[in-house]
Amino acid sequence: MDIRRTILWMIFSFSLLLLWNNWQIHNGNPSLFGGPPAASSNEPAAAQQPGAGGQAATPSVPTSPAPAASTVPGATPAPAAAKAQQVVVTTDVLRLTFDTTGAQLVRAELLKYPTAGQANKPTVLLDRSPEMTYVVQSGLVGAPDGQSFPNHQTPFRLVSTDHELTGDNLQVIFEAESGGLTVTKTYTLHRGRYDIDVQHALANTTDAALSPSLYLQLERDGNDPADTSSFYHTFTGVAVYSEQEKFQKITFSDIAKNKGDYVKQADNGWLAIVQHYFATAWVPPQGKPRTNELLQVQPNLYAARSIEAVGAVQPGATAQVDSHLWVGPQDQKAMGALAPGLELVVDYGWLTIIAKPLFSLLTWLHSLLGNWGWAIVALTVIIKAVFFPLAAASYRSMARMKQVAPRLQALKEKYGDDRQKLNQAMMEMYRTEKINPLGGCLPMVVQIPVFIALYWVLLASVEMRGAPWILWVHDLSVRDPYFILPAIMMATMFLQIKLNPTPPDPIQAKVMMIMPLVFGGMMFFFPAGLVLYWCVNNTLSIAQQWTITRNLERKTAAAANK
Repeated sequence: MDIRRTILWMIFSFSLLLLWNNWQIHNGNPSLFGGPPAASSNEPAAAQQPGAGGQAATPSVPTSPAPAASTVPGATPAPAAAKAQQVVVTTDVLRLTFDTTGAQLVRAELLKYPTAGQANKPTVLLDRSPEMTYVVQSGLVGAPDGQSFPNHQTPFRLVSTDHELTGDNLQVIFEAESGGLTVTKTYTLHRGRYDIDVQHALANTTDAALSPSLYLQLERDGNDPADTSSFYHTFTGVAVYSEQEKFQKITFSDIAKNKGDYVKQADNGWLAIVQHYFATAWVPPQGKPRTNELLQVQPNLYAARSIEAVGAVQPGATAQVDSHLWVGPQDQKAMGALAPGLELVVDYGWLTIIAKPLFSLLTWLHSLLGNWGWAIVALTVIIKAVFFPLAAASYRSMARMKQVAPRLQALKEKYGDDRQKLNQAMMEMYRTEKINPLGGCLPMVVQIPVFIALYWVLLASVEMRGAPWILWVHDLSVRDPYFILPAIMMATMFLQIKLNPTPPDPIQAKVMMIMPLVFGGMMFFFPAGLVLYWCVNNTLSIAQQWTITRNLERKTAAAANK
């Protein structure tokens, strides 16, 4: 019984720890489990200057196959920036704003994903405003001394005329000439898709060979998204993928401290900036050596870029570099099809091995039922069925414990404060009656990894965002607005405790009665989908436990009558 009490105290202490951690995050303090608190927006004004760009204090790009460093233009706006024009194009899923200075992508609205609490306003993922800096840039470096190739500060002119998708594809074409190199930058957008084909066509107009290097850059401030929760932390930062090291996450604070650990030389993979539910990613040409750079370009402004040597472009010759850009939700299927490993931006934590199959099963159930809430209910039934043999054995053990409860009380009265003799007598009775005193804890212990994995599935999967269930539950990714599901969960936990045998230890009995309040308090801040899972799980457990207990009582009564 000492072991059982220890386990209960551990669960109770862990619950209190989670509550305290959520309170710390809510008050802007660091999480006890790592990760920064919500970032402050009171950063120096320079971080929000329009047209900001990164400047690395490093040598020029060499003409070797794998560039070692960059001289990407810095934070000083280009002289022609005042003449820049905004070009807005629209597809069925995206509204994009380009700046003719550098042909940068400076605003992206996701038309199929409304802002939280504002159904008529699309989510703004990219923007360049006093409140937010998050843009996509590219350009050429490596020009002869005293010159510069077209980069993200060079004035481009718009060549294309279409601004709205009418067919399956829409091309947005910009052109600029500098340093004897003419660059035509073409963005190709597709119907119903968030991946964009980006082509850089280079033409050498001089009488000497040129050796440019292409950089693909994502620039973002270090602030958390506007809809960041105060009670749980999700990763916002940079991700780098390569075949050598696979998926690597780097926080903005580590970049600022030059402590980021990532692959710097590669000929494969991609780089991305990740936030809750959404991501942007550059996928450079595969099989060509390149350099990855992550750096702080201004206070609270960071750049993630890849730099690739194009090679020698002879006089009058041309060259072409084809890349891919993702701007949109963390759609695992579509991202995985775009580049190997890109679906890993959906971060399920250390239980990914359990979370991924759960998500696949949940997605399949949704395809059948058409509602994510009912898919969660169906998934809970399936999980319960899988654990049925173990749970049934545990409930039978608890039912027998309930039957011998009077004898346990008698032993307690007999031995009084002599705990050693009391424990010996109890263990002897357990052996005689073939009862496992820890059997009642096994279902909870076994389900904890599944519970945590499902928590991350419901928290990180963009499919849950804005997904309704029934009546008052309009969004399974946020907490229950009226706290009805947490209240139901607490009630079902109390009922479960009443069905269990009363522990002979008064302290243990008090801990058991407090547990529903602790877990219920935690669920007030958790996604409604997760609480729905727990409510259905508890209800099925009560039905199963009640049935097993009744059957055992009938068998015992029949044996006594014989």
